[in-house]
Amino acid sequence: MDLLEVGKIVNTHGLRGEVKVVPWTDYPEVFEDIDFVYVKKKSEYERLDVKGIKYQKNNLIVRFSQITDINMAEKYKNQVIYAEREILGELPEGVYYIADLIGLDIVTEDGEKIGTVSDVFNTGSNDIYEVKREGKKNLLLPVIDDVVLNIDVEGGKITVRMMDGLEDWA
Repeated sequence: MDLLEVGKIVNTHGLRGEVKVVPWTDYPEVFEDIDFVYVKKKSEYERLDVKGIKYQKNNLIVRFSQITDINMAEKYKNQVIYAEREILGELPEGVYYIADLIGLDIVTEDGEKIGTVSDVFNTGSNDIYEVKREGKKNLLLPVIDDVVLNIDVEGGKITVRMMDGLEDWA
Protein backbone atom coordinates (compact mmCIF):
# COMPACT_ATOMS: atom_id res chain seq x y z
CA MET A 1 0.00 0.00 0.00
CA ASP A 2 1.57 3.28 -1.16
CA LEU A 3 0.24 6.00 1.15
CA LEU A 4 0.70 9.76 0.94
CA GLU A 5 0.01 12.32 3.66
CA VAL A 6 -2.98 14.41 2.57
CA GLY A 7 -3.92 16.33 5.70
CA LYS A 8 -4.20 16.48 9.45
CA ILE A 9 -7.14 16.32 11.85
CA VAL A 10 -6.68 19.41 13.99
CA ASN A 11 -9.87 19.56 16.03
CA THR A 12 -13.36 18.28 16.64
CA HIS A 13 -16.37 20.03 15.11
CA GLY A 14 -19.76 19.84 16.77
CA LEU A 15 -21.10 17.03 18.91
CA ARG A 16 -21.75 14.36 16.26
CA GLY A 17 -18.15 13.35 15.59
CA GLU A 18 -17.21 15.60 12.72
CA VAL A 19 -13.57 16.70 12.63
CA LYS A 20 -11.74 19.73 11.26
CA VAL A 21 -9.06 18.76 8.74
CA VAL A 22 -6.28 20.94 7.38
CA PRO A 23 -5.71 19.65 3.82
CA TRP A 24 -2.09 19.26 2.72
CA THR A 25 -2.94 19.23 -0.97
CA ASP A 26 -2.97 22.01 -3.54
CA TYR A 27 -6.51 20.98 -4.42
CA PRO A 28 -8.68 20.25 -1.34
CA GLU A 29 -11.45 19.15 -3.74
CA VAL A 30 -9.52 15.88 -4.11
CA PHE A 31 -11.17 14.84 -0.83
CA GLU A 32 -14.49 14.65 -2.66
CA ASP A 33 -13.11 11.75 -4.71
CA ILE A 34 -11.70 9.87 -1.72
CA ASP A 35 -13.98 7.23 -0.19
CA PHE A 36 -11.62 6.36 2.66
CA VAL A 37 -8.40 7.46 4.33
CA TYR A 38 -6.07 6.04 6.93
CA VAL A 39 -4.70 7.26 10.24
CA LYS A 40 -1.74 5.65 11.94
CA LYS A 41 -2.43 4.18 15.37
CA LYS A 42 0.83 2.93 16.89
CA SER A 43 2.29 0.84 14.04
CA GLU A 44 -1.04 -0.02 12.39
CA TYR A 45 -3.09 1.93 9.88
CA GLU A 46 -6.77 2.37 10.69
CA ARG A 47 -9.17 2.90 7.82
CA LEU A 48 -11.75 5.68 8.13
CA ASP A 49 -14.62 5.83 5.63
CA VAL A 50 -15.51 9.33 4.45
CA LYS A 51 -19.23 9.97 4.90
CA GLY A 52 -19.36 13.69 4.14
CA ILE A 53 -17.26 16.81 3.52
CA LYS A 54 -17.97 20.50 4.02
CA TYR A 55 -15.66 23.45 3.38
CA GLN A 56 -14.83 25.96 6.10
CA LYS A 57 -12.40 28.71 5.07
CA ASN A 58 -9.15 26.86 4.22
CA ASN A 59 -10.16 23.76 6.16
CA LEU A 60 -12.48 20.83 5.67
CA ILE A 61 -15.13 19.52 8.04
CA VAL A 62 -15.17 15.76 7.55
CA ARG A 63 -17.59 13.15 8.82
CA PHE A 64 -16.22 9.60 9.06
CA SER A 65 -18.52 6.59 9.47
CA GLN A 66 -16.41 5.23 12.34
CA ILE A 67 -16.53 8.46 14.42
CA THR A 68 -20.02 9.05 15.79
CA ASP A 69 -19.61 11.54 18.66
CA ILE A 70 -17.33 14.24 20.03
CA ASN A 71 -15.68 11.89 22.55
CA MET A 72 -14.55 9.56 19.76
CA ALA A 73 -13.48 12.52 17.62
CA GLU A 74 -11.24 13.81 20.44
CA LYS A 75 -9.08 10.67 20.10
CA TYR A 76 -8.24 11.59 16.48
CA LYS A 77 -7.01 15.13 17.12
CA ASN A 78 -3.54 15.79 15.65
CA GLN A 79 -3.64 12.62 13.54
CA VAL A 80 -2.12 12.78 10.06
CA ILE A 81 -4.44 11.50 7.32
CA TYR A 82 -3.11 9.25 4.57
CA ALA A 83 -4.63 8.29 1.22
CA GLU A 84 -3.59 5.67 -1.30
CA ARG A 85 -1.53 7.19 -4.11
CA GLU A 86 -3.54 5.43 -6.83
CA ILE A 87 -6.81 6.95 -5.54
CA LEU A 88 -5.36 10.45 -5.81
CA GLY A 89 -4.88 10.01 -9.56
CA GLU A 90 -2.31 11.33 -11.98
CA LEU A 91 -0.80 14.73 -11.38
CA PRO A 92 -0.60 17.35 -14.12
CA GLU A 93 2.71 17.72 -15.98
CA GLY A 94 5.31 19.47 -13.80
CA VAL A 95 3.44 18.86 -10.52
CA TYR A 96 4.94 16.48 -7.96
CA TYR A 97 4.08 14.94 -4.61
CA ILE A 98 6.33 16.34 -1.89
CA ALA A 99 6.99 12.75 -0.77
CA ASP A 100 8.55 12.10 -4.21
CA LEU A 101 10.82 15.16 -3.99
CA ILE A 102 12.22 14.56 -0.51
CA GLY A 103 15.48 12.65 -0.77
CA LEU A 104 16.26 13.71 -4.34
CA ASP A 105 19.81 14.93 -4.98
CA ILE A 106 20.28 18.58 -5.93
CA VAL A 107 22.98 18.90 -8.60
CA THR A 108 24.29 21.85 -10.61
CA GLU A 109 24.31 22.04 -14.39
CA ASP A 110 27.94 20.85 -14.19
CA GLY A 111 26.89 17.73 -12.25
CA GLU A 112 28.23 18.89 -8.88
CA LYS A 113 26.13 17.56 -6.00
CA ILE A 114 25.01 20.31 -3.64
CA GLY A 115 22.88 18.25 -1.24
CA THR A 116 19.55 16.49 -0.82
CA VAL A 117 15.99 17.83 -0.61
CA SER A 118 14.95 17.53 3.05
CA ASP A 119 11.70 19.52 2.95
CA VAL A 120 9.44 21.58 0.70
CA PHE A 121 7.72 24.78 1.82
CA ASN A 122 4.97 26.66 0.02
CA THR A 123 5.29 30.44 0.28
CA GLY A 124 2.21 31.22 -1.77
CA SER A 125 4.09 32.56 -4.78
CA ASN A 126 6.45 29.60 -5.22
CA ASP A 127 7.74 26.57 -3.36
CA ILE A 128 11.08 26.51 -1.56
CA TYR A 129 13.29 23.40 -1.42
CA GLU A 130 15.22 22.99 1.79
CA VAL A 131 18.51 21.33 0.85
CA LYS A 132 20.52 19.43 3.45
CA ARG A 133 24.24 19.87 2.76
CA GLU A 134 27.25 18.00 4.09
CA GLY A 135 29.03 20.07 6.76
CA LYS A 136 27.15 23.29 5.91
CA LYS A 137 23.91 24.98 6.93
CA ASN A 138 20.82 23.96 5.00
CA LEU A 139 20.24 25.87 1.78
CA LEU A 140 16.87 27.30 0.76
CA LEU A 141 16.28 27.16 -3.00
CA PRO A 142 13.35 28.97 -4.63
CA VAL A 143 11.47 26.76 -7.09
CA ILE A 144 11.50 29.14 -10.03
CA ASP A 145 12.37 28.55 -13.68
CA ASP A 146 15.69 30.44 -13.42
CA VAL A 147 16.89 28.12 -10.64
CA VAL A 148 15.23 24.71 -11.09
CA LEU A 149 16.11 23.47 -14.58
CA ASN A 150 14.95 19.85 -14.46
CA ILE A 151 13.23 17.48 -12.04
CA ASP A 152 13.96 13.80 -12.65
CA VAL A 153 12.10 11.81 -9.99
CA GLU A 154 12.99 8.44 -11.58
CA GLY A 155 16.65 9.45 -11.88
CA GLY A 156 16.69 10.73 -8.30
CA LYS A 157 17.89 14.25 -8.98
CA ILE A 158 16.94 17.86 -9.51
CA THR A 159 19.22 19.95 -11.70
CA VAL A 160 19.61 23.58 -10.64
CA ARG A 161 21.39 26.75 -11.70
CA MET A 162 23.03 28.41 -8.72
CA MET A 163 22.39 32.10 -9.25
CA ASP A 164 24.44 34.77 -7.49
CA GLY A 165 23.19 35.34 -3.96
CA LEU A 166 21.48 31.96 -3.47
CA GLU A 167 24.29 30.79 -1.17
CA ASP A 168 23.56 33.84 1.00
CA TRP A 169 20.11 32.39 1.83
CA ALA A 170 21.75 29.62 3.81
